[in-house]
Amino acid sequence: MLTQRPRGTADVLPGEVEQWQHLEQVVRDTCTRYHYQEIRTPVFEHTELFQRGVGETTDIVAKEMYTFLDRGGRSVTLRPEYTAGVVRAFVENKLYGQPGAVKLFYAGPMFRYEKPQKGRWRQFHQYGVEALGADDPALDAEVIALNLDLLAGFGLQGVELELNSVGCPVCRPLHREQMLAKLQPLADRFCGDCQQRLTRNPLRVFDCKQPACQALLAESGAPTIRASLCPACAEHFAQVQAHLAAMDLPYRLNDHLVRGLDYYTRTTWECIVPGYSSVAGGGRYNGLVRELGGPETPGVGFAGGFERALLVLQEQGLTRARPAALDAFVVVVDAAAAPLATRVLRQLRSAGLVADRDYRGRGIKAQLKQADRDGARFAVLLGEAELATGLATVKDLQTGLQAQVALADIAEYVGKGGADRVAST
Repeated sequence: MLTQRPRGTADVLPGEVEQWQHLEQVVRDTCTRYHYQEIRTPVFEHTELFQRGVGETTDIVAKEMYTFLDRGGRSVTLRPEYTAGVVRAFVENKLYGQPGAVKLFYAGPMFRYEKPQKGRWRQFHQYGVEALGADDPALDAEVIALNLDLLAGFGLQGVELELNSVGCPVCRPLHREQMLAKLQPLADRFCGDCQQRLTRNPLRVFDCKQPACQALLAESGAPTIRASLCPACAEHFAQVQAHLAAMDLPYRLNDHLVRGLDYYTRTTWECIVPGYSSVAGGGRYNGLVRELGGPETPGVGFAGGFERALLVLQEQGLTRARPAALDAFVVVVDAAAAPLATRVLRQLRSAGLVADRDYRGRGIKAQLKQADRDGARFAVLLGEAELATGLATVKDLQTGLQAQVALADIAEYVGKGGADRVAST
């Protein structure tokens, strides 16, 4: 057990980390371009936050949370999603007092206890945004556009947008009655989860992944929520679509898209890559801030998984290693030059260059092979001759040319990629 990682977790090794860093940088660059600011919240929160915020009827709260008592006897939970924590921080720190919409983005690990499978982990990593303080359908469209731009920045191909509206507290009760009238006579034929949904949140039957339940749903003639929208929700949804059209962003309507969390209202969406499951999705949640103790504040946001994006990129043949290539590798020709190598290495790094050396006492040939494997542009050879003359032999590993460079000038020479003014030998 000491040498085996916990089930449902993964090690991200050198050579893989660079791809993660690329995706993380795309998130930061794209969100900054949209004028969203980063927020970081605790990895664990009080359990009640997720019970009230995410919803006790959801699979996340009912089955998947990592919940435990701390040493003070308080129930805490490793965060299974980020929105509830962001809204808690929004309320606790009174960010609602700021003028205009508060636009935030995040990235970090989440935890859900579920059966590990391809693309699904117990510790996984998400990125996302939350925009709080405005009910304007143009903001929904902006967040959707940001979601699509992030996925395009990742390099994903064939991303498609699915769109729906799940109504509000005005139209949802009527739809609930209409659904129950159609579904209750068939209740004993639905799966166990859907039978519970019928008593708690019938709308989520649309989200069931069991083909038999979907067939029963079609047989029942139960109305979709979009067919039951109140005038205000219908107008809001129409305006969202108008703003998407203004940006030339194609989409398709999906009446079965209701999302898995109870806090969603009105607009919901998912970003799909055909042949794969959803790679990102989100929606509007106008009642969540109030539910968590804050003032009436509308909100909209989305989240996506880094692991899911990397899996699709890999299967599309689009992942690529991004090793941190060395500007210079310092080769110690003999032991007498070891202190000089330490000094030169310090000079290179202080100049902002990526540099390394061998610490295993290997010969020149082995050190040069290491420099080549590490992608070094230059090899700086230091031995007794360099100690005596004050000049170092600098070899361009791309061209094979060598130059004698004053020790004080090595960092400048490497930084410029070699210098024409220095005679090559």
